[in-house]
Amino acid sequence: MSQVVARLGKPHGIRGEVTVQVRTDDPESRFVPGAVFTTVPDIGVLTLERARWHRDRLLLTFEEVGDRSRAEEVRNTEILIDGVDDVVEDDAWRVEELVDLAVHLEDGTRVGTVTDLTVGAMQDLLHVRTAAGDDVLVPFVEEIVPEVDLEEGRVLLTPPRGLIDAVDAEDDETAEDPDS
Repeated sequence: MSQVVARLGKPHGIRGEVTVQVRTDDPESRFVPGAVFTTVPDIGVLTLERARWHRDRLLLTFEEVGDRSRAEEVRNTEILIDGVDDVVEDDAWRVEELVDLAVHLEDGTRVGTVTDLTVGAMQDLLHVRTAAGDDVLVPFVEEIVPEVDLEEGRVLLTPPRGLIDAVDAEDDETAEDPDS
């Protein structure tokens, strides 16, 4: 089984170094010199030459990507590791499992659909496209996302006021008039 561990981003400098969107909870052990990754779309294997942190961004250099032009060509490529037998913790989710799940409120109202996950140093963010077509970043913490049900294909959301405009608009319409 293969697992996506990152998506290659924009070039950094002129020697082929690229930024990455990390999609693993253990980048220090995944991104070590000599590690070999498969790719989607398939551009051939990539062999890691160097990994370093620049501020809060991971930068990778691959043997097969020697300059900025090649780095531009591989942008948005997902890199995967093969033969993953890791035990996934109960509260850990893979991007592939979350994308396209329906997002509902506690009362059953459908809010939208999960479109992506950004893995952050302090917390992860769910990308949710609302029924109105707005893209909203939702902190992926238990207080706001108390339940992920893969079998039912849904995520339960308890957003604070102001997080999702469509929810707030419905709340405003059903609120009693304070002058009455």
